[in-house]
Amino acid sequence: MSSLIVVHPNFDAVWPFAADHLGALWQKQGPLRFVRLQHGDDRPLHEVVLDLATVERLVALSVRVTPETIRRMPMLREAAILREYGADEDPELKAILAAHGVRTYAHRSEGFWGQSVAEFALALTLCALRRIPQTYAEMMRSHDVWNYQPPGGRGAPGQRGHQYGDDARFANGVVAGKRVRIVGAGNIGSRYASFVKMLGADVAAWDPYASEPCFHRSGARRVFHLDQLVRDAEIFAPMLPLTDGTRGLITREHIYSLPRGCLIVLVTRAAICDMAAIRARVLNDEVALAADVFDIEPLPLDDPLLGRHNVVHTPHNAGRTRHANEQWAQMLADQFLPIPP
Repeated sequence: MSSLIVVHPNFDAVWPFAADHLGALWQKQGPLRFVRLQHGDDRPLHEVVLDLATVERLVALSVRVTPETIRRMPMLREAAILREYGADEDPELKAILAAHGVRTYAHRSEGFWGQSVAEFALALTLCALRRIPQTYAEMMRSHDVWNYQPPGGRGAPGQRGHQYGDDARFANGVVAGKRVRIVGAGNIGSRYASFVKMLGADVAAWDPYASEPCFHRSGARRVFHLDQLVRDAEIFAPMLPLTDGTRGLITREHIYSLPRGCLIVLVTRAAICDMAAIRARVLNDEVALAADVFDIEPLPLDDPLLGRHNVVHTPHNAGRTRHANEQWAQMLADQFLPIPP
């Protein structure tokens, strides 16, 4: 089985570990040619690799494949012709591939970064509950952060105390026992639910499109009405992809129904929420925020969300790990027909 992988630097700029991992997987299965173009080289594939006559499996990553390319590949049986995100949508090319009986593959989901985003969301949750980023930064500016004395040095119920640095105005302390309410039970939401459930949280989720096994796997109780889900949340995590159907799904009314002191965790797309309402409640010290995604990216350096005592923020990098890159490659490779022993 003769296989060819051709990669453009435009693809490496988005998925820097994926192509090499795919190559490592295919090297174990037979003859493989792996070609990486130079930056700015936008030639079609048949001008880059001249001998295509024996190629049976092809992966072209951000490399131009034309009808002429396919005509030079009489043995081709399987192909994945992909841009940085998704398949090449050239209708003429698709028709020619179909006419030649070539099986074509493209990623059908975003499952490859589900684990990375879900773990990151858990990390943000823990950081926000314990104010870890805030105290980390404060330690480099002053010794004041080491002072746990209550006001006036006199102990009082609910005040600061020995080694107690949490902010009692917002959800704080441990995950165990917290009411975690999640919108979405897919690749990310179900994983996050299972993590916080393992730590002892009371977990409920709303997702009208998810099947029952999604809830069973995650250990989340299924709630059938979004309005009901938000009413008692101590930690609220909307975890849906951004589509025409999900844009603005979490309305101003939902945000203002969240109890005072709730922690909102944002790691998928901010536009699924009414961000103006979230901003208003955060800036009024009514709720806390742990976010990797925002309504404006990058956030302006003078944005009032930055550096606040009730905000933990990161620059939209939850999903991009080496593991996610390798999962991208593995999930693509799995679609190709098995090589006979």
